[in-house]
Amino acid sequence: MQTLTIEALREQNLILFEAVSGSRAFGLATATSDTDIKGVFYLPKDHFLGLDYVPQVSNESNDVVFYELGRFVELLLKNNPNILELLASPEDCILYKHPVMDHLKIKDFLSRLSKDTFAHYAVTQIKKARGLNKKMVNPVAKERKTILDFCFILDGYDSIPLNQWLKKHAYVQEYCGLVNISHSKGMYAVFYNTVVPYKGIMRKEHANEVCLSSVPKGEVPVAYMFFNQEAYSSYCKEYKEYWEWMAMRNEERYHTNMEHGQNYDSKNMMHTIRLLQSTEQIFATGELHVRVANRNELLSIKNGDLTYEGILQKAELLIQTIEQQFQLSDMQEFPDKEKAEKILVVMRKELYDLVDSGQ
Repeated sequence: MQTLTIEALREQNLILFEAVSGSRAFGLATATSDTDIKGVFYLPKDHFLGLDYVPQVSNESNDVVFYELGRFVELLLKNNPNILELLASPEDCILYKHPVMDHLKIKDFLSRLSKDTFAHYAVTQIKKARGLNKKMVNPVAKERKTILDFCFILDGYDSIPLNQWLKKHAYVQEYCGLVNISHSKGMYAVFYNTVVPYKGIMRKEHANEVCLSSVPKGEVPVAYMFFNQEAYSSYCKEYKEYWEWMAMRNEERYHTNMEHGQNYDSKNMMHTIRLLQSTEQIFATGELHVRVANRNELLSIKNGDLTYEGILQKAELLIQTIEQQFQLSDMQEFPDKEKAEKILVVMRKELYDLVDSGQ
């Protein structure tokens, strides 16, 4: 059988549900918003019963995604926010709906699990926003630091940077030799010899550790050095994360964030608050409404009208309210897996019976 693509799903009439999702479904679209499509498909019987099960099909840009029916139900049982929102799509966003999809009711899947899935995802985004805030406020220079920048020479009751000490004495690090000092983590005796050079302080520019040398007995150290390895490791991680972010970031979103000057990803934080408000709504009403009623408030966050601290405070208040409502809610603990499985079997049987009868 040919590889399943979005085009193949359409050609073989395998699509069961298709809807506009994302900002357009939420009622938060602006002139520059993309159009995201999500949906559900089923596999031909031989494909499903054989070894070629495909749980998901998407296009290259991942803005069109279809979930296989069984995978869709599995994610509904987990109260996955994106999947619950897809099932609860506003009528004007639904592009196609096969009658068999009427078996799936949002009330059968909404449960107390949604506090963990919706709110936990939002909290994760807040943590991510804090990290982004740090990146935007504290950019990391492109020129990468080395071990030498984290080494210090003892100088009486003080210390001086290794590079400064090397320059002062016209030394080069390649002629230096280091020897561990027992019971003193990060401390080294420094030796220097231009005739028979030692191994140097570092062998490679991006080395993770200093280099140790064998020093003849009787040699006298020229100094004592401390290497702050923990600070160097933290820097390496920060450098890697920052420049990976620089390479992957959405330039339009980045410049928008820089223009409003609030030092946070405003679109990300808008959806974080939206998710928390959806969670609050679920436990207050037992329902999930995808289309927001506070478009202007949420777009003001996207526009950067609120301070970073103000948004975090708003999020904290929502989380407190959710906790209170959660304690009072009589919503089911978990979706009924056995019932969902029976519904899935009925749906598949109906679909394959239609195909077998040639309809």
